[in-house]
Formats: sequence, C-alpha cells, structure tokens
Amino acid sequence: MKKPLSLLLCAALALSLLAGCGPKSTSSSSSGSASSAGSSSSASSSQETPDLPTLNFMALSGPTGVGAAQMMSTYDVTAENPDTSLGFLLNSSVEADNQVVSNALINKDADIAAMATNVAATLYAKTDGAIQVLCVNTLGVLYILEKGDSVHAMTDLAGKTVYATGQGANPEYVLNYLLTKNGVDPASVDIQWMTAQEVSAKMTSSEEAICMLPVPAATALMLQDSGVRQAISLSSAWDKLEQGPLPQGCLVARTEYVEEHPEEVAAFLKAYEASITYMSDEANLDSAAQMVAQFGITANDKVAAAAIPQCNLTYLAGSEMKQALETYYQVLVQADPASVGNAMPYDSFYYGAD
Repeated sequence: MKKPLSLLLCAALALSLLAGCGPKSTSSSSSGSASSAGSSSSASSSQETPDLPTLNFMALSGPTGVGAAQMMSTYDVTAENPDTSLGFLLNSSVEADNQVVSNALINKDADIAAMATNVAATLYAKTDGAIQVLCVNTLGVLYILEKGDSVHAMTDLAGKTVYATGQGANPEYVLNYLLTKNGVDPASVDIQWMTAQEVSAKMTSSEEAICMLPVPAATALMLQDSGVRQAISLSSAWDKLEQGPLPQGCLVARTEYVEEHPEEVAAFLKAYEASITYMSDEANLDSAAQMVAQFGITANDKVAAAAIPQCNLTYLAGSEMKQALETYYQVLVQADPASVGNAMPYDSFYYGAD
C-alpha cells in the first residue's frame, strides 16, 4: 500500500509545480499593475515570473516596427527572462500588411499596434472612433533609387517610369504631392505599383531603372545591387516645402482598451519611448540590429544595421503629435480625401492631446 500512496503524492507535487509554471494569460481584460516601465536590468528570474495578464501588441514590419524591437525583446512572453515590472507581458506579433493589422484591431485580436499614419486615420473613420493614435514613431523613410544617373531632383521624374510600392497608403500620396508641388503632373510619370519584392526584382534585372522604396527595403536593395544609388530623399524634398514633419508611422490602440486599462497604456508608452531611445542610439546599433532581425522586422541583421540609422525613429506624443498629424492630414485631404477616411479626424482621435 505504501507504493501507491507515494506515487499519488509525487503526482500531486508534479501537478502543483506545473500549475506554477503554466502559460501566461492571454486575456487582455485582466488588469495588471502598470505603475512604471522598468528597464531590462530589473528583469525577474524566469523561476519567479508570476502569472501576469498580457497585452496583445502587433507591429508592422519595416520602419514602423523597428522602434519596438527593444521593448519586445524585454517584455514579450517569449523572452527568456521577461521583465515583469510593467505588471503585464507583451504578446507580440509582426505583420507585413497594414490591412492585417487593421483587421486585428477591429476583431480585438490586437490591443495596441504600429501602422501607417494615413491608415490610422482611415481606420478611425471606418470604426466610428474605435481607435486612438498614441504617438508618432517614424518620420519620412521614402527614397527614389536609380540604376543610372539621370535623376537628381523631383522634376527629373517627368516622363519616366517609376517602380513603386505603397499604393493607397502614405507612399502614393507623398509622391504625388511632391511631384505636384515641384511642377510635375503625376500623370506624366508612369508609376507602376507592385510589392517591394517585385520592385527589387525589377531593379536588379534591369540595366537602367528607377524606383521608390521605403527603408529597409531600399537599404536591402542597395546592399544587394551595388549599381543602385540613392537619387532623392523624399524627406529632404518634403522639408524644402517647410510644412512641418512627415509623420509616416504611428502607434494606435483600441479606444475600449485605452478606457478600460489607462494605467497599462501609460506604462506601455513609457517603455515604448525608452525603446525608441535605445534603438536610435548609435552605440546600440549592433544589438538593435539583432533584435530587429530576431522578430522578423527586417530580413536579417545586416540589413537592419544599415537601415536603422535611416529609419527616422521618433517619439511625438500629446499636442506635438496632434499638430504634426493634423498638418500632414490636411495635405492628404487636399490631395485625396479618401486617403484619411474622407474627413479630418476629430480631437478624440489624439490620445493625451487635451
């Protein structure tokens, strides 16, 4: 009789140990203690990690997602020793398509997400205010690249064929606006819209060609083909118009989540701003590049290391964010009202801008 009893005791002990090491909760409705965003140095031992609620965070691959890499590596549930000081952990994912990110927010599969600024405004209109913009995280990242030496200014694009990615999003509207402001009718430019991969293939297979790509796709192409050069920075072309910054990427959150979890949102943003600072510091470039590649935000760390300095990472929040976005949205409304959901967003769109 002793043997069965000892076996039962062992089984009970094993089950209790397994319960203590179970997976983190994926329910974002559980409120955690979000008093501060600690640094990675305060990470708890994996043996002492409590069962914390998770915040579902979705990043867009490319420059819009780069700033979150340090935060993801510190607080994500997949980290070897995740930092628990936020009172919650991140359940992070990276997607390549703005539409996938939008659908995740609509379906409540994501609580906070990184996306293009014009898509954020469109989603706000589409959902009758069900999302809010938290901060701007990326400024201009678009470049005209050329295999050849015929393009040095926007006016040189007249009558040319340009392979480009980003139709229906910021790249299309920014390109058309800059062409118009420089006296070039966009209709006089043969803009062929395709994926970034297709653009790169066209460029590498041609002896002479012109394209528009964002970082890091532009960086990867120039690393792949030494014959491709940077002809025009669209950020520089925009700056010449003296119309304020060129906000291209942002963080948004479901309005319902912001209202139900204000402390979590505040803690998240504090940690996110610290992540932007880390990723922008040249001294951290090697480790930052490894983090970016680890989460699939770029193809590899070599591309990431070359691209990060050109990603124009920033953190604009509150009234500064609102001013930058409203100025930019006014430009988009004049160019194509549909680009921001056919109307300027209301004040309720701008988190913390009261």
